[in-house]
Amino acid sequence: MRVDEIAEAFGDKVKIEWKSFMLRTEPKTTSRDKFVHYTNSWQRCAEAEPQAAFTTPWASEADGPSSSLPAQVAWKAASTFGDDAKEKMKRALMHAYFVDNRNISDEGELIDIAVSIGLDRDEFITILAEQSRPLAMAVIDEHNDAINNGITAVPTVLVDGMLPIPGAQEFSVYERMIERMIARRTAD
Repeated sequence: MRVDEIAEAFGDKVKIEWKSFMLRTEPKTTSRDKFVHYTNSWQRCAEAEPQAAFTTPWASEADGPSSSLPAQVAWKAASTFGDDAKEKMKRALMHAYFVDNRNISDEGELIDIAVSIGLDRDEFITILAEQSRPLAMAVIDEHNDAINNGITAVPTVLVDGMLPIPGAQEFSVYERMIERMIARRTAD
């Protein structure tokens, strides 16, 4: 992913912070045929981002997710196990959805994904049960903050917390903007 390239190129000169943004804010069920057709659009993303993996069109028997909230809550729950678990869960969720074509709005799938990255099943289930509401509110707050700051697409990269770069861009676009930010900070 391009964010990995940014981290590798700039090291500790940049801080990368992932935040929640829901593409499906309300539970919604679409026909399977319509959802499979939608996943054809991932081909464009696959061509633009060679380091990311996609299975397109949707190839599993699983239904598509009905909402973005459950996966985002599961990601927040994984983060309670530490930064390493948070990073692993983010990557595992993306792989489960875009490559394995799993329904990441299904709680059973989310628990299995958490276990696959080494989290204790019972502890994870307990966190989901006991902290689901505050974790969901954290997701919703991050989503609303993004909307209030004009962010409407994923990915959107904020440079220095204010300059949004929407959509998947070539690495050179990010590189140029980050170098300008670093130059301004050095000049100040």
